[in-house]
Amino acid sequence: MARQKKDNRYIFNPKTLSFDRFKEPMGNRVGRVIVFLLTTFVVAFFIVLLIYFFFGSPKEKMQAREIEYLKLQYQILDDKMDDMQVILEDLEQRDNTVYRMIFEAEPIPSSVRKTGFQTADRYENLYGYKNSEVVLKVSTKLDAIASQLYYQSKSYDDVFKMARNKSQMLACLPAIIPVKESQIRQISSYFGYRTDPVYKVSKFHSGMDFAAAVGTEVFATGDGVVVSAERNHWGYGNMLTIDHGYGYKTNYAHLSKFAVKKGQKVKRGQVVGYVGNTGKSTGSHLHYEVLKNDKPTDPIHFFFNDLSPEEYEKILEQAEKPSITMD
Repeated sequence: MARQKKDNRYIFNPKTLSFDRFKEPMGNRVGRVIVFLLTTFVVAFFIVLLIYFFFGSPKEKMQAREIEYLKLQYQILDDKMDDMQVILEDLEQRDNTVYRMIFEAEPIPSSVRKTGFQTADRYENLYGYKNSEVVLKVSTKLDAIASQLYYQSKSYDDVFKMARNKSQMLACLPAIIPVKESQIRQISSYFGYRTDPVYKVSKFHSGMDFAAAVGTEVFATGDGVVVSAERNHWGYGNMLTIDHGYGYKTNYAHLSKFAVKKGQKVKRGQVVGYVGNTGKSTGSHLHYEVLKNDKPTDPIHFFFNDLSPEEYEKILEQAEKPSITMD
C-alpha cells in the first residue's frame, strides 16, 4: 500500500460524517510566503552586515591592500628623501665652509636654504582624509628639498662667477703689510681691546698701529678705488679709504699727506700716502684698518703675502699681549 503524503490533511465533516481533504485558504498561503520571504531577507541582511563589519567585502579587502601598498611606497619615498637631505646638507656644508670661504663670500644661512615654498593654501586640498598626515609629511619634505636644491644651484652659480673672476678678486684682497717692514719701528698696538693713550681706559681698537718716521711711504694693500681722502685735526687725522670691492675696504689714518686723490684707481703696492702724526695721535704712526662688509676685521689675517707661517705665528703671539694704542 502506498504511503499517504504527509502534506495531505483531512478534517471531519459532521454533515456527511466523513473526512474531507483540507484546503488552505489562499490568503494564508500568501501570508506564509510573505513571512518566509521577510524572514529570509532579514537573515540575509544581518549576514551581510556581519560580513561587512567583521570580514569586509572583496572590494574593500582589495582597497585596503592598495592603501597599505601606497603607505609602504610613501614610507620608501620618505626614507629616500631623508637620504637626499643628508647629501644636500653635506653639499651645503662644503659650499659654506670651503667653496664660499675660498672666495670670501658670505655663507647662505640654513634658515634661508630651508625656507621652502609653503603658502597658506598650498596643502589645503590634502586635509580631511584618513591618511592626510602621510601625504602632508612627504609633500612638505619634498618642498623643503626643492628649496634647498634651488638655493644650492644659485650658490654654485655665484661660486662659478667668483671662480671666473678669481685672479681679479685675489688682486683686490688687502694682502700685504701697508708699510715696508724695514721701515717699521714696531707694531705698537694690535686689533682688539687696548688701553687708550689719552683717556687711559680700555677701548676697542679697530686696527693696527705701525710706528714709523714721518714721511714713510704707505702702500695700498690691494687693488681698488679711493673713495675718501679727508683732512682732519682730530680723531684719525688725515685718513684715506680704499674700496677694494668684494665687500672689502681699508683705512689709512694719521697720514702726513696723500699721494692719491678721491676717485682714483690704485694697484696693490702703489704709494697712496705718507706716515704722519695728525689727529689724535701720540707719535708718528700709521693706523691701518681692514673692513669686511663695513665691519672691522683683524688685519693680521690679511698679511699672508708678506709673512711666512713662522712669522705669522710670532705676530699672533705678540697680538695677545696687552698694549697701549698710539691713537
